[in-house]
Amino acid sequence: MKKNISAFIEHIGADDVGFAAATDYHSPNSPSLQSIFPAVKSLIVLAFRELDNCESENMQIAYSGRMDLMEFARLCNYKLARHLQKEYNAKVMTIPLSYPLEMSLKTKGAIADVSLRHAAQAAGLGTFGRHNLVIHPRFDSRVIFAGVLTDLDLASDPPAKERCTSCNICVEYCPGNALADEGKTHLMRCIKNSQPYGIGSSIRFWQQFVDSTAEEQKNMLADEHYWRLYQAGFIGFQYFCFNCITKCPIGKE
Repeated sequence: MKKNISAFIEHIGADDVGFAAATDYHSPNSPSLQSIFPAVKSLIVLAFRELDNCESENMQIAYSGRMDLMEFARLCNYKLARHLQKEYNAKVMTIPLSYPLEMSLKTKGAIADVSLRHAAQAAGLGTFGRHNLVIHPRFDSRVIFAGVLTDLDLASDPPAKERCTSCNICVEYCPGNALADEGKTHLMRCIKNSQPYGIGSSIRFWQQFVDSTAEEQKNMLADEHYWRLYQAGFIGFQYFCFNCITKCPIGKE
């Protein structure tokens, strides 16, 4: 069954696939899989190589590549779920790549309902690096994942080999010093730099706006910062930093 599913996934354009038994998935912050899908037995994780847009200094172009990849990955995820329903009469639930996710003071909009990083590790698609991202055997740090929960009983693939050399280049190039403590990402430090037009920035803007004079409000609405906030409100999370991905030397000559 795994061989046939893998062939279908290759056909629809995903770059790699891994399988994990639900019992091999462990995420320290996300809720249990059973609380989401009581009948779950397995995870099927799809891997997609990042486009070279992430290297651009133009953040509109850099994030545009990620948006293209996210849209394609979501389509592949849906096609896989439908295929499992039709061919194997399976119950399936797709896992969102990024949003929607719980937005609250508790989670700060940074905790996934299912951690695709930990799912990828359980499925043999890589191991964690010093940057707390998964390093894929072929795509290195430049990879994102999608996934499907299913009641099909599928064994976990063999674990991937450790590839991180602990060179600390990702730590040195993090503008928010979010990787200072090994094994931990300081989320607010990361988000402040990588998502400068996220919810925190929006809250601060409108708090300042209501306390400002009419002339100050007029100037605030004409400022570039507001225009970027406006755009982010329609697009969703926008990343303005890809250093932990692009600076990682694994796989580079």
